Amino acid sequence: MELPWVLLVLAGTGAATGLGDSPGGTGQRGTGAQRGSRMRAGVRRLPRGAEHRVPPLTACPPALLPYVPRVPPAALPGKVTATTFALERPCCVFDRHASTSDTVWLVVAFANASATFRNPPSRADVPPYERLPTARSYMTLETAVAAYACSAASPAILRVGADTACGGQGGRDPCNGPLPSPGPYRVKFLVMGCHGPKAETRWSDPILLRRAGSPSTVDPAPTRRSSDAVIVASILASLGAVLAAAALGAVGAAAWGSLRHRDSGTGAFARRSYRTHHIPPALPQPLPPGCRCSPPGLGCFAPRPPGPCPAK
Repeated sequence: MELPWVLLVLAGTGAATGLGDSPGGTGQRGTGAQRGSRMRAGVRRLPRGAEHRVPPLTACPPALLPYVPRVPPAALPGKVTATTFALERPCCVFDRHASTSDTVWLVVAFANASATFRNPPSRADVPPYERLPTARSYMTLETAVAAYACSAASPAILRVGADTACGGQGGRDPCNGPLPSPGPYRVKFLVMGCHGPKAETRWSDPILLRRAGSPSTVDPAPTRRSSDAVIVASILASLGAVLAAAALGAVGAAAWGSLRHRDSGTGAFARRSYRTHHIPPALPQPLPPGCRCSPPGLGCFAPRPPGPCPAK
């Protein structure tokens, strides 16, 4: 039942189309052509090959690691000098965020310029050491990520500013040159891959280097001591001299006593020289009367009268 209505609609559409072919419809056709040309003129033609270009993808930010670089807390010789400072080696920090082909860089920046530092998109854009005075930052100590693995046998510290012979390389290789001023500085570690940064640590606390004394501030004249200090020093010197003399005297007396005790057996013969003289022999003395000769050396004695004979 609906088929006649459809035929009527189609017939009306064909009649409207035929009106455009009449002489009265030529003006309307021209107006439509002009309108189309104006629409085509409003569209800017793209340069050749632009329709095949793909807009660049936005780079993903590197992973932020919770590790904070720091100066070793232990007492080390030369831990912080006027041009260098030591850092703890970041072991077992990058294992989950880097591949074997990646490298780890150390970013050194002035403390007031660390917030404005931007990670370089590639190795060719790494800020060199020579640009530190103007760029306020540079990158150095490019190291394979395997050197910071847990199983790597390596020194426990890193020294920043230890290379004094790399300043004239023209920025081609990373330079670890001496730091030009006391700072303070802040540092962080940055993992760089083939397509840019992959991971980074947090910034360290400000590190202030030692200040070298100016020659103009050194007093060439020696400091004068007070009178009390001079008196105390002279008394101590006198006491020291007295104690030294007493010690030497005691040692000398002990040595002299031991020598005298050793020579006591021959002391009787160690006398002054004497002159020998001749002593004539003694002449025999006449015996007194009534004495008989006794054996030599016993003198003389008076003869005793014979006693009475014993009874038989």
